Amino acid sequence: QAAVTQQPSSLSANVGDTVRITCSGGSSSYNYGWHQQKVPGSGPVTVIYDNSKRPSGIPSRFSGSGGTLTITGVQAEDEAVYFCGSTDSNYVGVMKMT
Repeated sequence: QAAVTQQPSSLSANVGDTVRITCSGGSSSYNYGWHQQKVPGSGPVTVIYDNSKRPSGIPSRFSGSGGTLTITGVQAEDEAVYFCGSTDSNYVGVMKMT
């Protein structure tokens, strides 16, 4: 299996910014999901699955394309740890956004 890495590992953003987080290194056929954990120890919330699908209740500012998660117009409540994962790799990436 190809090694998958997540970039960046941390970032700071201001309200209204556009943020992009990328999982890279895998095959173009990899199927990525993105998960958000706001409180340490709590269960993560899926914000994107199957590369670009958004679960019901997730704001439209979250979008996915391949291995990239984009948050367009970041809000204060988006401060969290974000995980990327792939059904094709054992790797789970972690990024903290403040």
